[in-house]
Amino acid sequence: MRRILFEPAHDEFRSLVRDFIEREVTPHYDEWLNEGAVPRDLYRALGDIGVMGLAVPEEYGGAGTDDYRFNVVVHEEAARANVSLGTLRTHLDIVLPYMLEYANEEQRARWFPGLASGELFLAIAMTEPGTGSDLAGIKTTARRDGDCYLLNGSKTFITGGELADLVVVVARTGEPAEGNRRSGLSLIVVEAGTPGFVKGRRLNKLGLRAQDTVELYFDDARVPVENLLAVEGQAFNYLGRNLAQERLAIAVGAVAQCRSAVDMTIDYVKNRKLFSTTVAAMQNTKFEVAAMDAEIEAAQAVVDRGVAEIVSGKLSSADAARIKLVCTEIQARVVDRCLQLHGGYGYILEYPIARLYADARVNRILGGTSEVMKTIISKSLGL
Repeated sequence: MRRILFEPAHDEFRSLVRDFIEREVTPHYDEWLNEGAVPRDLYRALGDIGVMGLAVPEEYGGAGTDDYRFNVVVHEEAARANVSLGTLRTHLDIVLPYMLEYANEEQRARWFPGLASGELFLAIAMTEPGTGSDLAGIKTTARRDGDCYLLNGSKTFITGGELADLVVVVARTGEPAEGNRRSGLSLIVVEAGTPGFVKGRRLNKLGLRAQDTVELYFDDARVPVENLLAVEGQAFNYLGRNLAQERLAIAVGAVAQCRSAVDMTIDYVKNRKLFSTTVAAMQNTKFEVAAMDAEIEAAQAVVDRGVAEIVSGKLSSADAARIKLVCTEIQARVVDRCLQLHGGYGYILEYPIARLYADARVNRILGGTSEVMKTIISKSLGL
């Protein structure tokens, strides 16, 4: 179906990103998969073509655009090439918005030029070994000690934590107010190399093999008070404001990966011979592919509507939850059916569909589980 979301500037940018991926990513991607992370220099190279500084104000070397459609182009082109750009989505769509919204003038002058060039890379540390979706239960503490915070605690499942130069840490700086467990949390930017800050082991995940995911530890890590983002004790309010974009970003990737899965499956069934004919010639194959294509088109329409809403500043948390729920559930069905059409070869990691299958599973967990999405939607319906 014809998409009406993009304008000529986005099409030109798409060509730039596509060429970059073909030249700088695809030839090396198998090596990165084996390494378990993309090279740090990838983000500097992306900075050179303007990707890292899309939303960074012009006075700091960025493009100064808040048009989320450019981010969508990056994610779609990576999926089209069946590659991952490491934890770029986390940096651009999840963490950078906090910096843009809450960094003061001194922090902007200190960090934004490096963010625009790709010299600085971001991660966010919320999840703890005993705290998942319940952020109010965070145990990591930041105690004021003169002109520093003494940070103590641990974080786990931190996407991009290994390569990150700046980690936005959610820590408890004060006791929660009576009847409000969410108060007393703050956002503190911890710089790599800070004494007492240790990056732990790289977690061995089922999928997303080119994205580093690690544990982080803080043992009396001394962080300057100047690294506090916005107002002390208000982190929970800040964290909720970007959840809609985070969930939309996951949906964007899910639909793009569905398209990639179907494209590679069509190529496979056209060439795979079975019972003196091709798998593509069988009616069941035709019906399965047609059904998947229809689902993807429906999901794409939902995503494009969400992107238009986020660009206009009107995407609600409930609608973002609907979009993420629908698109990630469709992704699960589509990738599973594509693997089935590959037969036994689909289960072999040499075939990209196996990797897509493993990668897809986490999207119903990241950014809030499907069950959390249903809870948000039901509340919006007055239930």
